[in-house]
Amino acid sequence: MSANAIKSPARKLSSRRTGRRLAADAGLLVVAASFVLPLAWVILSSLDTKADLKVKVPDGITLDNYDAVLTPEITFTPLLNSLLLCGGGTLLTVVCAALAAYPLSRFKSRLNRPFMLTILFATSLPITAIMVPVYALFVQVDLIDTMQGTILFFAASQLPFAIWLMKNFMDGVPKELEEAAWTDGASSFQSLLRIVLPLMGPGVAVVTVFSFVMMWGNFFVPFMLLLTPEQMPASVSINDFFGNKGTVVYGQLAAFSIIYSTPVILLYVLISRRLGGGFALGGAVKG
Repeated sequence: MSANAIKSPARKLSSRRTGRRLAADAGLLVVAASFVLPLAWVILSSLDTKADLKVKVPDGITLDNYDAVLTPEITFTPLLNSLLLCGGGTLLTVVCAALAAYPLSRFKSRLNRPFMLTILFATSLPITAIMVPVYALFVQVDLIDTMQGTILFFAASQLPFAIWLMKNFMDGVPKELEEAAWTDGASSFQSLLRIVLPLMGPGVAVVTVFSFVMMWGNFFVPFMLLLTPEQMPASVSINDFFGNKGTVVYGQLAAFSIIYSTPVILLYVLISRRLGGGFALGGAVKG
């Protein structure tokens, strides 16, 4: 058999791999473009006073759109409301999720699995399906049009998935570390606060970011539970940029969108080190 006959299948295999790699790269470029183009439109339109739905370089860069939206009524008050609602809801969610996940992770019971399956089922319930009874309940208990009522519902809606995530992360912390603390006289709450939670920092960070982002972009809940315009968060006030007759000030909408996205980006940057790190358990438990 000649050398060319032996090399021919290898060349065909190599060419197939090259073709598949090029096809995969082309597909990734298409996916990347689908994400980059909307971002490019937002950034370019925020600097263009004559912005429309087209992605184009503005004739002249200007900050007039930012000057128009940087007012207490349009931006500062709604953003402050969003920070109060989402920050309070996230804090309540993380605290309650940690307290609920700890016994599920550390104590064995025949009710653990049914309870976790119930939590998993609760995460699949659409928020629109329960808003009517929630609205009626909030009216009866005088929580309608209150910040604290909206915070409570935000936390309740995110709590099932937060408990599921927190419990899975908590399972990765060896129980032997807590047993050593119990020997020294620490209580279960002290071991949770001083041992488990610090060691599962990445897990707490994931739950925090997930809960905050889901609350930050929620339009329907505050729109239904809050009635006073001065209490509306930015996720609802952004609707004011859409006129009644289909007219939209795209430049101001893009500028407001960038400002509206800034807190989420800052939150991710602040805890990105936690997200990238693993559990600090190396050498803590001897085999």
